Amino acid sequence: MKVTNELLGTLSAIAEEAGRAIMEVYQGDFDTIEKADQSPLTVADMRADAIIRGRLEQAFPGIYILSEESRSAEVGASQDVFFLVDPLDGTKEFIKRNGEFTVNIALIVGEKPVAGVVHAPTLATTFFAGEGLGAWRRTVDGTSQLTVPRWDQSVPLRVIGSRSHGADALNDWLQKLPCAYDFVAAGSSLKFCRIAEGSAHVYPRFGPTSQWDTAAAHCVLSNAGGVVVTFDGQPLRYGIARPILNPYFIACCALESEDLLKQRV
Repeated sequence: MKVTNELLGTLSAIAEEAGRAIMEVYQGDFDTIEKADQSPLTVADMRADAIIRGRLEQAFPGIYILSEESRSAEVGASQDVFFLVDPLDGTKEFIKRNGEFTVNIALIVGEKPVAGVVHAPTLATTFFAGEGLGAWRRTVDGTSQLTVPRWDQSVPLRVIGSRSHGADALNDWLQKLPCAYDFVAAGSSLKFCRIAEGSAHVYPRFGPTSQWDTAAAHCVLSNAGGVVVTFDGQPLRYGIARPILNPYFIACCALESEDLLKQRV
């Protein structure tokens, strides 16, 4: 499947429609249930998933959809091309009402995210990217292209990370940094996007993530000039036949030092 501006526009419109449905729930009262893996689920997750699945099936018939909340009934002849969806990434942030949640849609081709949309409903902001088309951010003020700046080593390294996962390992990693740093906690796939827009430098991840948590934002960051790799220096890969849980990884701007890229705990 060729990645075009039209395709990105369609994916963005779908994510933003799902975002509007999420906000209708967010602005009222809602119940939370616990899934089998003990992660939370709300009606917003399910409404967004239904919208995204229905729109993707209409616009791209025959393309397999793997979502956190559902999946296509059958895998077609090829597993190389499929959509990865997280209809509401950051459900815990949604429940806390801190606004740091997103809608994520990615197109995977050959284990790589070649198109991705990250929509942040409370921020009225959509990040989108496509292979060969660059990475972009759209707000009420307009659309701008994202290019990750290199880290200026005369300033502290800005590290962004999770509030909920891998705190001990992250603290160990931070203590071993050979440079001054500032740390900020953030929720959902926005952490990748903050690097893509230049407001953070590096996101080391030591807690569990699933393929649908990272693929769309991975696409945004990589097409803005950033890097997402495992701690062995290998690209983060995606696939229907691959484990749903990602290995630990590091997402970053174009760091000068390879030591920071591959630093281990």
